[in-house]
Amino acid sequence: MPDHDSIPSESNMSGIKDHCDTVLAMIGNPNTGKTTLFNALTGLQVKTSNYPGTTVETRYARLQNENQSVLLIDLPGIYSMSSESPEEEIVIDILMRRSFSPEQQPLDGIVLVIDALHLERSLFMATQLREFNVPIVIALNKMDLAVRRGIHIDSRQLSLETGFPVIPISARNKTGLKALTAALINREMRTVCEPVNTCSTCTDCPFSRGYAWSNRVANSCSRRPACHNSTRSEAIDRLMTHPVGGWCALMCIMFGLFYLVFHLAIIPMDLIETLFGTLGGWLYANFQDGWLRSLLMDGIVGGVGGILVFLPQIAILFFLLALLEDTGYLARAAMTLDRFMGRIGLPGKAFVPLLAAHACAIPAIMSTRIIENRRDRLLIMLVAPLMSCSARIPVYTMLIALLFPNEPLKASFTFITAYAIGLITALGIAWLFRRTLLRGDRAPLLLELPDWHLPSMRTALMSMLERAAIFVKQAGTLILLISILLWALSYFPRSELDGAEALKQSFAGRAGQFMEPVVRPLGYDWQIGIGLISSLAAREVIVPTLSVVYGVGSGQDGDEITPGLLNTLRSAKRSDGTPVFTVATCLSLLVFYILAAQCLPTQVVILRETETWRWPIFQFVYMNCLAYVAALIVYQAASRIL
Repeated sequence: MPDHDSIPSESNMSGIKDHCDTVLAMIGNPNTGKTTLFNALTGLQVKTSNYPGTTVETRYARLQNENQSVLLIDLPGIYSMSSESPEEEIVIDILMRRSFSPEQQPLDGIVLVIDALHLERSLFMATQLREFNVPIVIALNKMDLAVRRGIHIDSRQLSLETGFPVIPISARNKTGLKALTAALINREMRTVCEPVNTCSTCTDCPFSRGYAWSNRVANSCSRRPACHNSTRSEAIDRLMTHPVGGWCALMCIMFGLFYLVFHLAIIPMDLIETLFGTLGGWLYANFQDGWLRSLLMDGIVGGVGGILVFLPQIAILFFLLALLEDTGYLARAAMTLDRFMGRIGLPGKAFVPLLAAHACAIPAIMSTRIIENRRDRLLIMLVAPLMSCSARIPVYTMLIALLFPNEPLKASFTFITAYAIGLITALGIAWLFRRTLLRGDRAPLLLELPDWHLPSMRTALMSMLERAAIFVKQAGTLILLISILLWALSYFPRSELDGAEALKQSFAGRAGQFMEPVVRPLGYDWQIGIGLISSLAAREVIVPTLSVVYGVGSGQDGDEITPGLLNTLRSAKRSDGTPVFTVATCLSLLVFYILAAQCLPTQVVILRETETWRWPIFQFVYMNCLAYVAALIVYQAASRIL
């Protein structure tokens, strides 16, 4: 295997390509093991970015030996070149322009990843790629599973039939990767220009010609056992997709997932909080009272530390989700949920954007392009932001940690409840809109069930590190800038007053007091009101905001310094001496952030997709009104019961 070079920042990618001898794009169907192969070839030296003008991610890394270097680009998984989704448009754009971006080195070839277990389906992509006249090498993946199932594939015959080099590999076991790497670095690729043989029954249909060719080639190059024993896999599928058993399995798996998220993260979260608390104490002891110490303690350490304390939970969550996806379970969960969604009028394909919305509503809204019916697309756009995205995770974890410190069972149950509230509300709103604003029938779900297999720890680790790096980068850039801005608004103009009274006279304090009469019935004070305003930029910004505003108001000379965001919030008092973050207030704030439209970039994307201001304004108004009413009911009820 070649050595792996480190990947510089995205701004230096042009320099990387100038020094690379070959630029290759990795293409394949979903579930072919393309990502596992990319990770196996490139190790941890991977860079992730959005393709220009979209929110669809592409990944790239460099392979190098003593004399040659290859820049390998991992493109989104697609089934065809029909231009019906953002992913397909990106692949076509790169192949047509033959470059990753206009100013960089041209594309030299393609690594086509084919699933040995589903040769007929995977080969269809080769028929479409041939039309672009780009050199291709075929990586025939999952050969270990094919051998285990008694499937024999003649790779030499397959190479003769397709006209491309075919290299049998197993990305999961890392077999055959040395031969594949050598082929990539030595550019052992070929371009086939002759047309695919046409079928005799449908000569005018390129899809029929392509599938006829792929079926013929697969039959001539492979032999399968007469009877394949898949009793165990079918039994698992029957359980995981059963109308009752499927839901029970889903609930158990989700509960176990969130329990592990909270239980495993306790120690690293305490360590991070102690680290930033110690750093804050050192700054307090070594800097004189004034704006510089306040900036360092409250603006930078308090703001960034307040968000980074939740990094362990986010990393563990994405690691476990990657393991679940790699087993093939999430597709079965989609089938379980589809039965329910169908009864409320959501299209079957809605599962894809609704699942994506748990990461971020913006790519979820972009992914609605795969849905042909405009009414269905609009319906999903309006409800997708109700799903609990990753930006809400720091808010959830902060509030749940205040409610149930060191109680992972109660915390995991509350976390699941928060996700369930978002999902149930989204489905309820969709049911209402389907019968009022957006009447119509839904489309059925067409979804491939991948094979069951043990998950790749390496792939899950890669996914976790990528998401954690994005989170840390955001904490070190956007959130840092917002924290400093909020500190300035909370610190200036300075007065002769101290503590909370000085904060009240600041720009942020005046804004918070202006809106306090509106949020007081929800159990919030004017400092929480500042957080509500700031989180319009991004939901998670409320965490460093509370760290800043409560830190600025309490970190004065003579006061005891309380390390850590959670301890600071627990000790926060109202003017009458009562705690700010009571159980009723925490529950109210949790419900508000589950339902509120606290991400203006999402409305901008909806504006771009619908080409009218009407729908983003409607979504912003209905979601925030819904959040306000729900939070009001929760606070008023909880304050009387608890």
